[in-house]
Amino acid sequence: MTNDTATLEQEIATLAAQLTSATARLLDCIRAYDASEAWATQGFRSCAAWLSWRIGLDLRAAREHVRVARALAALPRLQAALAEGTLSYSKVRALSRIARPETEEDLLTMGRDGTAAQIERLVRGYRRVEALENPSAVAQVEGRYVQTWHDEQGMLVVEARLPPEQGALLLQALAAAEHELWAETRQPGSAEPPRRPPPRGNRTCSSGGPMR
Repeated sequence: MTNDTATLEQEIATLAAQLTSATARLLDCIRAYDASEAWATQGFRSCAAWLSWRIGLDLRAAREHVRVARALAALPRLQAALAEGTLSYSKVRALSRIARPETEEDLLTMGRDGTAAQIERLVRGYRRVEALENPSAVAQVEGRYVQTWHDEQGMLVVEARLPPEQGALLLQALAAAEHELWAETRQPGSAEPPRRPPPRGNRTCSSGGPMR
């Protein structure tokens, strides 16, 4: 190995670590911006859609950035490894799909010892086993989402797909908000709050309330 190639190798490794560290900061910013919902005031349906427009990410990649940013909020060891440049974004992205606070340390060790391709295979294998053991739970977790945006009249629109327990909590919150709004705007003599419009496509949630 010549001195020139050794220097190039070192520079590549150094720059890669710097990019990884910058990615950690980017994810921090994305998480905070996502939580602020400032993207909704600009007419976007999600933070991912805003990212795709603002920094030119493919929409799928933007969604992954948002997902990883959210996941790392509960995974401080993975977050620190990314910020230090000791674990690549590719590895963290894969591990964040299965990591939990109680398994984070073991997965972090695996991430440092394996290649990105090996980590992807590990995660796929873990998810297959998890799906075989509890397919309905995995499908619910992977299929859940909540999206909010403001329409052209400035009205807040909420669209969600949630497991029954979380859906029930959302419906309780909506019912409380609905009654509070009715109490503020009710006409003299009215005894009942206004009825909600029927759900689109005749879909209802398990508790009988409308759900888009």
